[in-house]
Amino acid sequence: MVEEDGKYRLAEDFPKSIGKLHAFYGSVGVLIRAYSYILSMGAENLKKASQLAVLNANYIKERLKGTFHLPYDRPCMHECVFTDKWQEVHKVTTLDMVKRLMDYGFHPPTIYFPLVVHGALMIEPTETEAKEDLDLFVETLQTIAREAQEDPELLRQAPKTCRRRRLDEVTAARRPRLTG
Repeated sequence: MVEEDGKYRLAEDFPKSIGKLHAFYGSVGVLIRAYSYILSMGAENLKKASQLAVLNANYIKERLKGTFHLPYDRPCMHECVFTDKWQEVHKVTTLDMVKRLMDYGFHPPTIYFPLVVHGALMIEPTETEAKEDLDLFVETLQTIAREAQEDPELLRQAPKTCRRRRLDEVTAARRPRLTG
């Protein structure tokens, strides 16, 4: 990208660059971004970022372990994994809960992974999350767990406030519609 008269455009005339990246080079672009991040952080800041990510994940784990089933109750690294085992009684799934999270303005975390954990809900807070944001996320999940008991249909119909309602995810995966 180059800037000309306050506007940006793509440019290709950089003889000292590594050149264009094409899909057949695999994930080299991802590796370059990761390496750039590591270099920009430096050893001390990279260590601090890692420590904060681990701290945030363990904080969420401890705050939610009475609300959701915790398949592995031990210190975690940068992510914590819960299951929908306690919500299954109300016929509420992990998918229902993360769709409801969207109604509260949160991007849904990874679900159904790792595959060895039935109904997995994997939460991976970054190192940059403020404690207030983590607390709001935890309180929202606690609210959703209460809703699962008191009004499970609300979760099964979620999201309600998003522009797009619940999609048929199987059909969307098999026949993606990539245009408006």
